[in-house]
Amino acid sequence: MMTPTRPPATTSFLLSTLIVVLVLAIPGNGLAERIQLGMPIACEPGKTCYIQNYTDRDPSPAARDFKCGTLTYDGHNGTDFRLPSLQAQRVGVDVLASASGRVLRTRENLPDGAFHKGAREAVRNVECGNGVLVQHDDHWETQYCHLATGSLRVKTGDTVTRGQPLGRVGLSGLTEYPHLHFTVRHNGSITDPFAHGASPESCGGGEMLWDPALQARLRYQERAVLNTGFATTPVTMEFIEDGRTDAELPSAASAAIVAFVRIIGLKSGDVQRLVLSGPSGKVIAANNAPVENNKAQAFLSTGRKRPANGWDPGTYKAEYTVEHAGQVVLRELWELPVQSH
Repeated sequence: MMTPTRPPATTSFLLSTLIVVLVLAIPGNGLAERIQLGMPIACEPGKTCYIQNYTDRDPSPAARDFKCGTLTYDGHNGTDFRLPSLQAQRVGVDVLASASGRVLRTRENLPDGAFHKGAREAVRNVECGNGVLVQHDDHWETQYCHLATGSLRVKTGDTVTRGQPLGRVGLSGLTEYPHLHFTVRHNGSITDPFAHGASPESCGGGEMLWDPALQARLRYQERAVLNTGFATTPVTMEFIEDGRTDAELPSAASAAIVAFVRIIGLKSGDVQRLVLSGPSGKVIAANNAPVENNKAQAFLSTGRKRPANGWDPGTYKAEYTVEHAGQVVLRELWELPVQSH
């Protein structure tokens, strides 16, 4: 078992370094030997997990993903598969070997949530947190970061098969929310599994390394709704992240009905609108919010206090839309049944 200190310089990757200067694979760099990747996490993209960030393909201090979009940040060297809440992480989500190979290095037993408690200094040189590095044929490697403390199921030297659990998604290392940071390397260089072999300046070029059966599920989404729900009090980001939003749904006796939504990938120029309607279809609350800057994540809420004559029984509906340049680019609907006393 390797210790969690910095590994020898002869290895092609330093587990202790998450944000690095990227050397992206260039056209002709082993395309004939490309790996075929399975899902590195046991979730359903767009339903029980979401891609928060892609590999940064811009070699300058700016950042852009493989579609020349905003879903990345400077120096990001992998793909972030995000869980919708801490509650989902507490239930347990397996991290899976994306391809068969041999475990080259591991780190385990770093605490979950250290970054929150001690800020960046608490995870200096161990930004990946608990992790696994797997070596594959033809000089390929895959790396898995931010695993839950005590969850690793493999050790250095183990042979693993595609789909085999390596551990569980956690909060170790440099992370503010539960996700798997997944990195792919070929011949020691970072490569983007969504655009292998693409030139750094291209938009949508290169080849996908994912199994063809996964490519539709992993289609690029500029924006995505992460959470929706109803509450009885004003909503905060922490309330949504905790994931226990169904613990006290509004009822006929509630002092208020509040609809909320959390979104990732909003763009400058977007216009958000959240509308809450009563059982008759009449709008009882609404919130319009223009987006001035690109946002990795945001939330919006709207609600109303209980009227003097109480809540009408029936189904309350919330509708969230995002418009850009006059076109609806995202829409989500959700409902709340309210029974009479």
